[in-house]
Amino acid sequence: MIKYNKYLILIIIIFVFLFAGVPLKANVGLISKEEKIGVVVSILPLAEFVEQVGKDKVEVTVIVPPGADPHLFELTPVQLKKISQAQLYVEVGSGFNFELTWMDKIKLIYKDMLICNSSIGITLVDKDPHIWLSPRNAKTMVENISEALIKIDPLSQKYFKKNSIEYINKLDILDKEIKARLEGVKNRRFISNHPAWGYFAKEYDLIQIAIEDEGKEPSAASLAHIIDQTRAFNISIILVSPQYNIKSAEVVAKEVGAQIIIADDLSMDYINNLRKLVEEIITAR
Repeated sequence: MIKYNKYLILIIIIFVFLFAGVPLKANVGLISKEEKIGVVVSILPLAEFVEQVGKDKVEVTVIVPPGADPHLFELTPVQLKKISQAQLYVEVGSGFNFELTWMDKIKLIYKDMLICNSSIGITLVDKDPHIWLSPRNAKTMVENISEALIKIDPLSQKYFKKNSIEYINKLDILDKEIKARLEGVKNRRFISNHPAWGYFAKEYDLIQIAIEDEGKEPSAASLAHIIDQTRAFNISIILVSPQYNIKSAEVVAKEVGAQIIIADDLSMDYINNLRKLVEEIITAR
């Protein structure tokens, strides 16, 4: 029923657009020197990457707003209008829930719009879509975005390349900092309410134990098992993504005396967000 409702909503929106005179064809092709490239992205971290590469040559629209649950978010007519005016859509491309629901429909409506799959060149692990939380993966995503912008504005190739190299250098520094800061941490395990930190954990030799079970709140038995694991491994921190239900995380924290750390996996302030997270992890240990 939910699937049919989404299709019905999309059909209604399309008819509204037609009668309102809004074009369903995205504006693509070469742009003038003064014109900014209209870019639509699924999530805030992608907006950061696009803005770091495109700077004053791009105008970015984010589909999933701050604080929204991307698993439940629905496109609005205003956002569809923004897409119709854009030259480029940058998707995560890794099986991200919102994109699984909407990207095929977007591609069907805006057939001429350039789509950048930012996950190209990244190896997915256990079907985990949260690829951007690894700085190494972020570098690949930035490179993919740079190439997409060059396709739209080839005259600005040197500009985009220069900006992407500068930001990738910052990501390299971040990567080295995180490795150095976490090197002395003895207990490598942590709990998370949402399994977003798998790539981060893999990159820095940590072990994530997720409370959610395949996107669902845990059963009483599963929660009891997580509490037992937390005690057995003497885990002291629980990472909480603010977009999702934190009640189960609070139960675990109360039972074992663990510290809850707010870890926003969808923060736009990518570098400072990961730096802050690492410092809180070290302090809590």
